[in-house]
Amino acid sequence: MWRRLSFRTQLFLPLGAGLLAALIVGGILLQTFATKQLADEHEPARRSIQTVAAALNSTLRASDNPQKTLDAFVQSLDASTDIHFRRMEGGPPPAPKDLRSLKTVPQWFVNLITIPEMEAAFPVVIDGKHVGDIVFFPDISADLFEKWIGFLALTGLVAVLMVLTGTVAYTFAGSALRPLQHLGEGLTRMRRGDYARPIPVGGPPEIRRSCEEANALAATLAQLSQDNRDLMHRLVSLQDDERRDLARELHDELGPLLFSIRASTIALIEATRLAGNLGNSAQDVLQSVEALQHTNRRILDRLRPLYIEDLGLATSVQTLLRNFRKQAPHIGLTDTIDPGLNAIDGPLAQTVYRVIQEALTNVLRHAEANDVQVQAVVVEDTLVIEISDDGGGFPPDNVFGRGLTGMHERVRALSGSLSLLRAHERTYVRCRLPMQATRDAASSR
Repeated sequence: MWRRLSFRTQLFLPLGAGLLAALIVGGILLQTFATKQLADEHEPARRSIQTVAAALNSTLRASDNPQKTLDAFVQSLDASTDIHFRRMEGGPPPAPKDLRSLKTVPQWFVNLITIPEMEAAFPVVIDGKHVGDIVFFPDISADLFEKWIGFLALTGLVAVLMVLTGTVAYTFAGSALRPLQHLGEGLTRMRRGDYARPIPVGGPPEIRRSCEEANALAATLAQLSQDNRDLMHRLVSLQDDERRDLARELHDELGPLLFSIRASTIALIEATRLAGNLGNSAQDVLQSVEALQHTNRRILDRLRPLYIEDLGLATSVQTLLRNFRKQAPHIGLTDTIDPGLNAIDGPLAQTVYRVIQEALTNVLRHAEANDVQVQAVVVEDTLVIEISDDGGGFPPDNVFGRGLTGMHERVRALSGSLSLLRAHERTYVRCRLPMQATRDAASSR
């Protein structure tokens, strides 16, 4: 639980615990030593009064009129002093001062101190008869007030030190946490792939060095990311060139050959129309050739949709959607295709077409969906593509299949992003491609 607390909380909790501990220790020490200290402070006065009582008894023994001498002594006593005379037949002595009447000292502080038994009585004798006592009732109000002032001074000193220490600690924590916060935010940006914004360098030397090292790491990662994008772009370009060459070979070599076989088979069927079984065999050969031609066209379309350059991207995507409706008439398909896509060409057009094509292929193969929505629009300088369906979703341990993995590499090569997510019982394939980055990549090519 301690690790979950913030740095300031971890810093101020010990300080607060130290203040509380200081107050508790002060109370314990006060209760331990105050009783003995009060007794020791009034012990000299107690001994002096005992001496006075002995001297009074000596004076009374030597006096011709001891009663008159005793009365004169009693009248000389001040009522505000700690000495009182108690006659044997005169009732109880005056009560000591009630400590609860002290207004300057809190009652809890008085209760905290154990008041010692300091009252004492010394007998007065005339002609061998015990006529009264000299009673010592010390007034400890001033002593309690003195100890209260000392306790307040100690507590105030501890509080002032704690405030000063807390202020310094808070300032230090702020100066240390702010660079650490900037460092954490910078590392979060780095984790998300944003290396352009540097981390502010500040704070103690150790934190400054960490920020400088993090900025150096960001620069290295930015360079590596740029090199990786350039390499992927070259790989995609080479792959497109290879696909184009292979498609050209299939179209130029295999296409005419299949057409020649088909034409020869048709001629053979016409020449052997009355040949019976031979005609059926020729018809089977014709069907096989036609199936092979369809397969060849489908492979050509997968390798490189040549009609994008002739018809434009938006028209090519609409053709792709019409073919999807023919293949899966039971699936409802709604689309939002920006007509401005026809102005896009090159690797960007190829990537947009492939992403939509691969997503629709996955819907046909795996989704078992009843509704599909396709969107491809240009928002400011970003091309946004989203394909969603209401199918069964995707396994949690297999987010990107082989096809989407290839699309992800294509999108990264163009500094874009491709994500696959599940929300509101629908599966979403979302792609964002920057138009400016794509133009830069095409120009550098």
